Amino acid sequence: MITDVEDFFTKGCGRCKRFDTPDCSANIWNKGLRTLRQLCLAAGFEETVKWGHPCYMRGQRNMVIIGAFRGDFRLTFFNAALMKDPQSVREKQGPNTQNPNMLRFISDAQVDEMTPIISAYLAEAISYADAGMKAPKSQTEIEMPEELIDALDSDPELAEAFHALTPGRQKSYAFNLNGAKQSATRVTRIAKFRDKIIAGKGALER
Repeated sequence: MITDVEDFFTKGCGRCKRFDTPDCSANIWNKGLRTLRQLCLAAGFEETVKWGHPCYMRGQRNMVIIGAFRGDFRLTFFNAALMKDPQSVREKQGPNTQNPNMLRFISDAQVDEMTPIISAYLAEAISYADAGMKAPKSQTEIEMPEELIDALDSDPELAEAFHALTPGRQKSYAFNLNGAKQSATRVTRIAKFRDKIIAGKGALER
């Protein structure tokens, strides 16, 4: 996966064989993706790259992430449970997502049309971050680290595969990641674990 955010907008995320080709999703939706990037930067977010995608932060908090897929591209909000949706335009990433947390686009022109709404939602997200507000955590049997929750929110394929794992395999990843003291270490481990999760294996399985 890429480690330089500029590579995403010129080559892609680096997670498949279409990387740095005209068929890469980041190239197909390049105009709309770049517009989303400018809106995030104009809103006052700090830009970085996580899980192979542009991630926008406020302080030390992940706020929104940009993703590109074959059929659409997306702007996904972390801590979406806090946010209002007066226009009813946000969607859930999948059946296991608790709150509508993404804006999904199927054309570059949609971003231009929705610019006022997007900007308003970005400003709302910043206001919650600056106030130190966080969404209440749901009660689950497995205490998952925040980095894993963020990774699942930003990667529908990974989320589907993780939720299909047995509870024991899910716990093996949570236990392994919770054992890391640094957030950066947990993020690195998640990236390394991705192929195993997709394959339906636990953290200790070969």
